[in-house]
Amino acid sequence: MFTLKHRITQAGRWLRWLGLGLLCLMLWGCGAAPKSDVIQLTFWQGVNPPPNREVLQKLVDRFNQAHPHIQVESIYVGQPDQQLPKILAAVVGNAPPDLLWYNPTITGQLVELGAIRNLDDWWQTSPLRPELEPALQATMTFENQIWSVPFATNNLAVFYRPSLFKAAGITTLPQTWSEFRQVARQLTQDTNGDGRVDQHGIMLALGQGDFAVFTWLPFLWSAGGGLGTAVNNATLNSPGAAVALQFWADLIQDGSAILSLPERGYELDNFLTAKVAMQITGPWTLGQLQQAKTDFAVMPIPRDVQAATALGGENLFIFKTTPAREKAAWVFAEYVMSQDFQTEFALGTGYLPVNRFVQNRPQYQSFLAEQPALNVFLEQMPQAQARPLFPGYARFSESLGRALESVLLGQESPTVALNQAQARWQLLQPRAPTNAP
Repeated sequence: MFTLKHRITQAGRWLRWLGLGLLCLMLWGCGAAPKSDVIQLTFWQGVNPPPNREVLQKLVDRFNQAHPHIQVESIYVGQPDQQLPKILAAVVGNAPPDLLWYNPTITGQLVELGAIRNLDDWWQTSPLRPELEPALQATMTFENQIWSVPFATNNLAVFYRPSLFKAAGITTLPQTWSEFRQVARQLTQDTNGDGRVDQHGIMLALGQGDFAVFTWLPFLWSAGGGLGTAVNNATLNSPGAAVALQFWADLIQDGSAILSLPERGYELDNFLTAKVAMQITGPWTLGQLQQAKTDFAVMPIPRDVQAATALGGENLFIFKTTPAREKAAWVFAEYVMSQDFQTEFALGTGYLPVNRFVQNRPQYQSFLAEQPALNVFLEQMPQAQARPLFPGYARFSESLGRALESVLLGQESPTVALNQAQARWQLLQPRAPTNAP
C-alpha cells in the first residue's frame, strides 16, 4: 500500500512532467505557426526544362521560409497542351489550384468560366505597379480589367552561327526581309561536295499548335497585319497575313529553309549540328546553347514595313476559392513580381525580368556582360506584341496553324489557306438566335 508521502512525491513528478510538456508546447508555438493557422496553397506550373524548375523551387522554398502562415506547394503539371485539359477539368470539378502559371491567351476562357479572381483592386494599390515592364500590360488586361500578373517574359529573335556566316562571306547582318532571304540563300550549301545540300539557311516552325503560330506572328505584324482583339473582330485572313505567309513559302521554294518536325517546339539539334545556320527562338534556349559550347549570336527579326516580335512568357492567375486563400495567393503574386524574385529567376533561367528595375541591378548588369545576346531581346521589348486574350483563342490559333502548315507543305496558296481558316473560325462561333415566324 502506498503511503501518503509516496503519493505526494508521485504527484510532484507528474506536475513537473506536465510543466515541462507545456513549456515545450509554448516554445514550439513560438517557432512555428499552428497548423490550423497555416494557409496551404497549390501552385500549378509547367516550367521547363527541369533545371528551370529547380530554380523556381528554390524561390518557392524561400517564400515559404519567410511566410510561415502561407505555404505554397509548387506542382509541375506538364506543358501547356497537357495542362489545359487538367485545368478545365479542375474548374468544372470545383477543385482548381490556388495559383496557375500559364500563357495569358487562356485569360478569356477562364473569365468566361468564372474561374479566376479579378485583380483590379489589388493591382491599383500595389507598390509594384510602377515597376512592371510597360509592354506587359496587354497580357494582363481583358475587357479593360486586370486578370493576371506577369511571371516571366521573353520574345523572339533570330539565333545564328557566326562561323557559318563567316564561311559564306556574310559580313553584314540582314535587316529587311529581302536581305534576310538573300542571306538564307547564301547560307544554303553543299558543304561536303556530294551534290546534295546539307546546310540550310534557316529552319521554320511547322505544326498546328500555338508554338508554330507564335514563331510566325512577328512576320504577320511586321507586314502590317493583325489578328483582332475580340471574338467579333478576330481576323485570320488580313492582307498582311497573306504577305507574311508568302514570305515563308518563298524561303521554302528557294530551297533555303527546312521545316521543323511537327509540334516539336524549339528543338536545337539542327542548329547545333550546323544543318541550319539560323533559327527563330527565344532566350530560354541560351542555357542549352552554352552547355553545347557552340558558337552563336542573336539578331533582331528582320522587318518588312515595321520592326516586330512576339511577346511571350507566362502569367500568374489566382483562382476563386475563399477570401483568405485568394489574399494569400496575392501575397505570393507580389513576391513573384518583386525585384529579388525576378533577378534570381532571370539569372537562373535566361527569361527576361518582368520588373524593369532589375535591369539596373549590379547582378543583372554582370549577367548581361556574360550574356550579350540578351540585349537583343531587351531592346526588342518596345516592338513586342501580345497575342489576343479572347475566349476561344486556342481554336483560333489552331485554325491559323492549319493554314500555316498547309502552305508550308505546298498544299494551298496563302490566300486560299487563310480564307479557309477564316471560314472555319466563323463556323465555330455561336450564332445569334433568330425569331421563329
